[in-house]
Amino acid sequence: MEGCTGKRKLISIILKLITITAALVGTVLSAAAASSAFMGGKTVLMYFTIQSNIGIAAVCAAGFFLLLGGKRIPAFWYTVKLVGSVAITLTGIVFCFVLAPTMGDMAWNVPNALTHVVVPLAAVADLFVTGRKGTIKKRSVLWVTLPPILYAVYAGIGYMSGWDFGDGRSFPYFFLNWGSPAGAFGFTDTLPFMGCAWWIIVILLFLLAVGFGYRFIIEKISSE
Repeated sequence: MEGCTGKRKLISIILKLITITAALVGTVLSAAAASSAFMGGKTVLMYFTIQSNIGIAAVCAAGFFLLLGGKRIPAFWYTVKLVGSVAITLTGIVFCFVLAPTMGDMAWNVPNALTHVVVPLAAVADLFVTGRKGTIKKRSVLWVTLPPILYAVYAGIGYMSGWDFGDGRSFPYFFLNWGSPAGAFGFTDTLPFMGCAWWIIVILLFLLAVGFGYRFIIEKISSE
């Protein structure tokens, strides 16, 4: 039952419900916000934040029903859970340490707190509660790079096609603005400081480090 028995099962159920609820409420509040707000209004689904929130909510919802039904968990499920957990970790880390400092007071509203802090913390905690030793192979960790790669391609297509990500911007985040003074491989003294290609490389390396780190923790604290 997703690596849980007794008390751990109850804790996992609670964490899953927190993740699902916070993701859904945060997404709805973001969608209801003014279109001029960052990640708000009709463009809300175009952002990695909301996509990763929906993704991890779906993963937790499926795990919730598997857990309650006592179903046998397929081996690949643990890799899927890791990928979703690392993706939502990226959402939290990038917002808290990269985006929020550039946004000032407007950063810390309710939807941002839910989608960038509450969901990541609950989802990652659930990963460690439900993780099972030996279920995630080292090579499987490489899959954590798939969501950001796909999103970078998506955002790149949007930039070239002139999509409106909100407030007239053709890019979702400043580090995916291919038309900035830094371009693809350049550097500047102001935002975005370095080109999009460098940002993507740094993010992918960071995610691999997080993925292997999470796997290491699971191997150390979980049982067979």
